[in-house]
Amino acid sequence: MSLFRDDGIVLRTQKLGEADRIITLLTRGQGRVRAVARGVRRTKSKFGARLEPFSHVDVQFFARGSELLGRGLPLCTQSETIAPYGRHIVTDYGRYTAGTAMLETAERFTNNEGEPAVQQYLLLVGGLRTLAQGEHTPSLVLDAFLLRSLAVNGYAPSFTDCARCGLPGPNRHFSVSSGGAVCGDCRVPGSVVPSSEALALLGALLTGDWATADACEPRHAREGSGLVSAYLSWHLERGLRSMRYVEK
Repeated sequence: MSLFRDDGIVLRTQKLGEADRIITLLTRGQGRVRAVARGVRRTKSKFGARLEPFSHVDVQFFARGSELLGRGLPLCTQSETIAPYGRHIVTDYGRYTAGTAMLETAERFTNNEGEPAVQQYLLLVGGLRTLAQGEHTPSLVLDAFLLRSLAVNGYAPSFTDCARCGLPGPNRHFSVSSGGAVCGDCRVPGSVVPSSEALALLGALLTGDWATADACEPRHAREGSGLVSAYLSWHLERGLRSMRYVEK
């Protein structure tokens, strides 16, 4: 029997029995972990409120055997709040829906429990922090997070040079199946011709150029969001359930 400690973001919770919950977290050292938190649904629970979605927490796990992930679910025996991002996210519909899509994305990109995904974890922490601060439009924060999540998982799109032949950009066409911007010779059926402003915006979000991103017009932001959603759905092989509620 062993004790493990790690910090992580609560991705979602599920009811278990009359008073317990199964908590899914993305942790720094162990990747995605599911654990049982006993008694957290009781009104007298000391740490139930800390284990809510969006919370950044320091958690202690109790597991039978020498491995955290073995037979059965480990127990979450202690939790300390590092940053209560949910406090600022759940009170605003735009932030809440964008944040929910971020949590779902992080879970979808960490399919195997127990496999460390440090870059995805750090992206999620930074994305939720930025979302909670409210300095940028929630949909832009979400699109930046989605693009960078795709990049760290090996699916970085191109917004200038041709994704197929490498022809220096800008290139007019965009194909989700080809990896982003494509030249006229590499254009495939289903390619679209987005505005240059939308492609410039997505490039800025991918690189963290917030001055350019914040100055974009709403119509170009909506166009860019459509491209990001299509590109993400292609690589995840199905869309995010939460995306239908995100404000555009």
